[in-house]
Amino acid sequence: MSAEAADREAATSSRPCTPPQTSWFEFVLEEALLEQHLQKPSPDPPPVQLIVQFLEQASKPSVNEQNQVQPPPDNKRNRILKLLALKVAAHLKWDLDVLEKSLSVPVLNMLLNELLCISKVPPGTKHVDVDLSSLPPTTAMAILLYNRWAIRTIVQSSFPVKQVKPGPPQLNVMNHIQQEKELTENILKVLKEQAADSILVLEGALKLNKDLYVHTIRTLDLLAMEPGMVNGETESSTAGLKISAEEIQCQVCYDLGAIYFQQGSTNAAVHEKAKEKFFKTKELIAKNGSSSLHFTIDEERLAGYCQACEVLTSSSDDASQQATPYSKIHSCMKSGKYQDLVKIFLEDNLTLSLPEQFRQSVLRELFQKAQQGNDALDEVCFKVCVCNTVCDVLQGRIIDIQFCQLFLKPSKEKIDFLLEVCSGSINLESASEELKRRMAAFLKNLCLGMEDLQFVFMISSHELFIKLLKDDERKLLIDQMRKRSPRINLCTKPVTSFYDIPASASVNIGQLEHQLILSVDPWRIRQILIELHGMTSERQFWTISNKWEVPNVYGSVILGIKDSLTRDLVYILMAKGLHCCAIKDFVHAKQLFAACLELVTEFSPKLRQVMLNEMLLLDIYTHEAGAGVSGERPPSDLISRVRGYLEMRVPDIPLRQVIAEECVAFLLNWCENEYLTMQVPLPLVQTNPYVKLGQLLAATCKELPGPKESRRTAKDLWEVVVQICSVSNQHKRGNDGRVSLIKHRESTLGIMYSPFMGIFFFSLQEPLVLTTILSLFVKLHNVREDIVNDIAAEHISIWPSSIPNLQSVDFEAVAITVKELVSYALTINANNHFWLIIQADIYFATNQYSAALHYYLQAGAVCSDFFNKMVPPDVYTDQVIKRMIKCCSLLNCHTQVAILCQFLREVDYKTAFKALQEQNSHDAMDSYYEYIWDVTILEYLTYLHHKRGETDKRQIAIKAIGQTELNASNPEEVLQLAAQRRKKKFLQAMAKLYF
Repeated sequence: MSAEAADREAATSSRPCTPPQTSWFEFVLEEALLEQHLQKPSPDPPPVQLIVQFLEQASKPSVNEQNQVQPPPDNKRNRILKLLALKVAAHLKWDLDVLEKSLSVPVLNMLLNELLCISKVPPGTKHVDVDLSSLPPTTAMAILLYNRWAIRTIVQSSFPVKQVKPGPPQLNVMNHIQQEKELTENILKVLKEQAADSILVLEGALKLNKDLYVHTIRTLDLLAMEPGMVNGETESSTAGLKISAEEIQCQVCYDLGAIYFQQGSTNAAVHEKAKEKFFKTKELIAKNGSSSLHFTIDEERLAGYCQACEVLTSSSDDASQQATPYSKIHSCMKSGKYQDLVKIFLEDNLTLSLPEQFRQSVLRELFQKAQQGNDALDEVCFKVCVCNTVCDVLQGRIIDIQFCQLFLKPSKEKIDFLLEVCSGSINLESASEELKRRMAAFLKNLCLGMEDLQFVFMISSHELFIKLLKDDERKLLIDQMRKRSPRINLCTKPVTSFYDIPASASVNIGQLEHQLILSVDPWRIRQILIELHGMTSERQFWTISNKWEVPNVYGSVILGIKDSLTRDLVYILMAKGLHCCAIKDFVHAKQLFAACLELVTEFSPKLRQVMLNEMLLLDIYTHEAGAGVSGERPPSDLISRVRGYLEMRVPDIPLRQVIAEECVAFLLNWCENEYLTMQVPLPLVQTNPYVKLGQLLAATCKELPGPKESRRTAKDLWEVVVQICSVSNQHKRGNDGRVSLIKHRESTLGIMYSPFMGIFFFSLQEPLVLTTILSLFVKLHNVREDIVNDIAAEHISIWPSSIPNLQSVDFEAVAITVKELVSYALTINANNHFWLIIQADIYFATNQYSAALHYYLQAGAVCSDFFNKMVPPDVYTDQVIKRMIKCCSLLNCHTQVAILCQFLREVDYKTAFKALQEQNSHDAMDSYYEYIWDVTILEYLTYLHHKRGETDKRQIAIKAIGQTELNASNPEEVLQLAAQRRKKKFLQAMAKLYF
């Protein structure tokens, strides 16, 4: 008998060929017993731990005669042990879910490597380079199993792991755990490096579209036989356990979806791939049924993945996906639209569709962002926390500690929002008695827990509180509050009408005055005033705050009201409305003005018209700050009201100048040029200077660009503006304390004072109108006799070139106006290159050369896609380039000067050579040589460096001149392309330097 036959006999006999000292292992190793166990009709699941024992024994290092540790020998015994481990895995049908739960990463790595080895996959071969369709089915399946496990392990390693509580410390156990941890980390590192290859292998497997086979105990036995005893069955397409193409695609799609989803945390676009794979998995399960799979898929986890992908891949214009609260919340968190997020939570308080855990997780994420330094999120955190708390109250849950912490220091704004959420979270008509009882208990306990009587009054006088608590409950609460403070007595009756609000009983006057100052609710303001007038008739309560200001033209009319309560109420409502309008709180301003209008309609037609005028101005502001920002035209009704105001001829109505100013600016901003030029009544033009100025502006803009004979309107506008900016010589410059753009004297020759004109211009937003005004003032600035540096502007040629009485114009004020106007214009559109050139010219004229370069470069960048396209020649004119050259020269950036000299229509060699001769340069010098395309300048540089003995710089210049694309024999197109490419790179480098 040969040695190999003896080894085979030993492997198949009842006694394994193992050393006598491992007696426990002899029993396990007996193949007959193992196969008998695996082949039972209903065997118990074999212990997966056997795989660990087999592989540990097979991988034990050996010790030679010199006591040196050697790698485990590749003998028959170790091969049998590895084979037995593979048989246990084969009995489990190679189910990765079962194997991953019971085996560590190093053990499973060893097992799958043995599978690759026995499946005849050459060691060291890159799986991505192997054509799966050309391999035997079992070999292809072994590669798929390994790569599936690889990406599953990467995904699993990204999940948080709950730390196991350690037992008593044992040195050998701790060493073993540490070794296994280090080994796992090394394997994970390799798997992550090969992740891209594994993904390509699995993507390739989806294209196979054929059944594969996985090794069984029988095929493993056949592989273990001698080559002469194998009949070729293992190489055929029928050997092993058949796995259908649909089942393979289902598993591979699921695993690919998981790895794509994990990679999406750093690359959001990959979520689309994950979504595609997960939905394909879902489709295959629905088609074939999950019970037919040899490998199980957690369908709940798959559903969670699908839902998450729908949210993460949702877009703002995808109406179907935006319909779900989850996708809306994710979109709000991603885009920073936190007010919309609060609105979603408030709406969900009625539907209760969001789980409590999800609500809390969103709040935790907001708190984390706020703790990272985003102070603006503090208010959002509070609002979301309030929404969650009210939701908890309605569902009978305990109030979270976060709400208590945030409410340790209540404020009026916090109370107002809390009451808004409470009112919006319960529909009193359809709510059950249990929900009403819970909400009432919450509000009552809130009152009992507060020390500030002002806040208690805010809650107890709220409509929701009055409706939820019965009379006896409110009386009981008031009694409890009286015990805490003998002076408090809360209103216990509901508010029915604005004129029928009953006065509450006495409360401390100081507290009520404080509430009166803080409140912006017209109903509450009236209630407080009724109470205050019930306490004393000697006070004038419109004087208690110096912040309440009403224009003088209105004040005399309002203070003429005989009834003191009505006088106080009208004055305070108007003052608070004007204040809210000034701070752009248009919602409260509209409520206050509407209440004031309702009040004065009954007794004063004059004040009624005043309030209608103020509400018109408010509507103009509201549109400009809202729909107007996106370019939406105002409704025709608003335009008609603006025209009606300008044409109004009601005598003895006090008018504010700002309303006429804003109305004319409104018509100009929305291009109502036809009305201003053709339809506006002539008496109105003659009596209202803003209408006259607006008409001239509209007519000039309407004719731009036009022939010379159509410039009559431009000349008229020029003469009007020159007159406004002129002063009579017999008056000195005065200081009347007015904050304005243009300094003025006590007397003006024009239709209005120049400060009013400057303020009017600040209301304009239409680009063409602003461009026209800017060009006019630039031209006016340029006609000065002592001007050194002209400022360029669009359409500047339409204005006259001289002024008859030059000495009468206040050019100092004109210069200030130009600066302020261009700064304002750039807030309207920061990418208007003509305005940017004007700003640059202003800085150039005032010797601010670095700032001038910044704006010259910005003007070129905005009209050329950051210099990726050619800058239009009407932007970078020769004058602009020469000014850039002078800026660089005065900043001692002489190499930049030489390069810019190439940009001129005719290269300025004299300036370029003179600049290159300068040795005290503050720029990067020779590193800029690659941007020079003019061969003459490069040749001069070579000569200059040779003369100075600067060998290194000379070589750089020679290298630049030696580029083939600069060869003078090249076609003109090639030379132009080379110049354009260098221009682009140079200007981009300059932009990075000066931006």
